[in-house]
Amino acid sequence: MEQVLQVFADGTAVITGAGSGIGEGLARVAARLGMNVVLADIAIDRAQAVADKIVAAGGKALAVKTDVTQVADLEALADAAYDTYGEVTLAINNAGIETLGYSWELSDEAWDRSIDINIRGVVHGSRVFARRMIAAGTKGHIANVASIGALGMMPTQTAYIMAKHAVLSFTECLFLEMELANAPIQVSVVVPAPVKSRIFDDAATAQGSDLVSRQRAKMQAMLRESGLTPEQAGEAILNGLATGDFWVSTDAGTTAFMARRRADYLAHQANPTLAEEARALVE
Repeated sequence: MEQVLQVFADGTAVITGAGSGIGEGLARVAARLGMNVVLADIAIDRAQAVADKIVAAGGKALAVKTDVTQVADLEALADAAYDTYGEVTLAINNAGIETLGYSWELSDEAWDRSIDINIRGVVHGSRVFARRMIAAGTKGHIANVASIGALGMMPTQTAYIMAKHAVLSFTECLFLEMELANAPIQVSVVVPAPVKSRIFDDAATAQGSDLVSRQRAKMQAMLRESGLTPEQAGEAILNGLATGDFWVSTDAGTTAFMARRRADYLAHQANPTLAEEARALVE
């Protein structure tokens, strides 16, 4: 706790997708650390409700309606953060959505929305805040939320898994770019294991599929039974960011297991295989 306080206390955090789930947990924990918190979400009612609770508890919070698929909205979010609180210490690109269904059965709109939110939102959110942090010349932190799924594969969650692989790859390259530019910006990728959230409640789905209905129910049950609470996830993530780690996890053992299995799969150039624990969620 002492280290995370030293790194983040009195700073300003901007968190996308902060109206629920991991984003809400991050916002609440950051506020308890003494940070000014800017909560960005397209569902402004959710973000405002979280901000109101933070303020009622004695913290500082600002809710900003933000569609992360629109670069102009991300620029406006940055303007609001800097105009209200000054320099941004920590930018967390967390907003993301799930999709469920066979790739060919999902609508064009569902595919485009997944790509726009899960990939473009992270890329452009990183770019917008990177420019301002670099211009300030002081220590800053950019964290992009991928998923443990970025180290694996899963049919019928294809759009989501593909996007999280892309987030991991982008964040790796951004880390190297900051080193090359000698910029004082710490870049991290967050690979959370299951967290209790509404992500499967809000998931876009292929219509009329019994498989999708069963999978949604199984995934929701899995989050209820074994997922961390959003605030537990927020604490683990902020502690990891405070140590300066690139890889930030909510469950180090699961991340290490998935990484080893991915490395083995790539080293052997094996055919894609559905892991037993994943098979149970789609059959």
